[in-house]
Amino acid sequence: MKKIRLVASVAALTAAVAAPSFAADVTLKFGHVGKPGSLFEASVNAYAQCVSDESNGKIEVQTFGSSQLGKDKELLQKLKLGQVDFALPSSVMSSVADEFGVFEMPYIIKNRDHMKRVQEKLGDTFQAAAQAKGYHIVSYFENGFRHITNNTRPINVPSDLEGVKLRTPKGAWRVKMFKLYGANPTPMAFSDVFTALKTGVIDGQENPYAQIASAKFQEVQKYLSITGHVYTPAYVLSSKKHFDKHPADVKKVLSDCGSSTQTLVYRKAASLEVELLDVIKAAGVQVNNADNAAFVQASKAVYDEFSSSVKGGAELVKTVQSLSN
Repeated sequence: MKKIRLVASVAALTAAVAAPSFAADVTLKFGHVGKPGSLFEASVNAYAQCVSDESNGKIEVQTFGSSQLGKDKELLQKLKLGQVDFALPSSVMSSVADEFGVFEMPYIIKNRDHMKRVQEKLGDTFQAAAQAKGYHIVSYFENGFRHITNNTRPINVPSDLEGVKLRTPKGAWRVKMFKLYGANPTPMAFSDVFTALKTGVIDGQENPYAQIASAKFQEVQKYLSITGHVYTPAYVLSSKKHFDKHPADVKKVLSDCGSSTQTLVYRKAASLEVELLDVIKAAGVQVNNADNAAFVQASKAVYDEFSSSVKGGAELVKTVQSLSN
């Protein structure tokens, strides 16, 4: 019954993205790492549908999930080469420009309304950081609030992570954070995680429910600890050079659909948090609520290092925190 509800809920967002009955004037490729049934897939498909609708079929966005066009790092490179038109990176953006590392700070984003205020206040800052590296942020979608799964023990406080070999995305700050907590962080591409968990190469991983459930990690993990330690945005990203080449009317459709789809993504993400937790529990995974206060207390050193080592880092942290209420 849970699986049926999940399929129905995702289907409501991803009404089939049919190709126009005539040749599109502009055809664009959108690659991402999300598995079938993931929030990433739902988000990208909804964006593609919006673009088709708003352009009367003149712009076709072809979607490629499950790392078909490459993993995150490869997609970033392909954007610059013009081999892919859009990607949906998340944590990896902290390795593109230092400013994005602020989203790697534990518990800094409180909820989606907070994220919206950060986007409104600091959007130009992040856009400038992306463009300095040759990219253009079309919109902000979501990866989500991250939680820990593993096969060793329930994680209640940071010390419970001692010695746990934990997959992380390829971002320096996530590695630093989990080292601080006592874990053995192991950066790895998302597409490799299921096999690594199943074979015992790693003990656990950390991701939002939407990624955990769609990748079926609940089939190879014993424990889910609800930590919510990081909220990761996802960025509808293009090459600045290639985006700038589009005519004004094309750019307007692409940008407007980014904004309108974001609202849909946030609403769906909130509902999936409830539905997918039920899916994970139904698979027999033992679930516990972690002591968030203990994790917050253990995170001070990460904030201190970011504030002191990243130019403007202290002010960036202060501004993001000031927008929480």
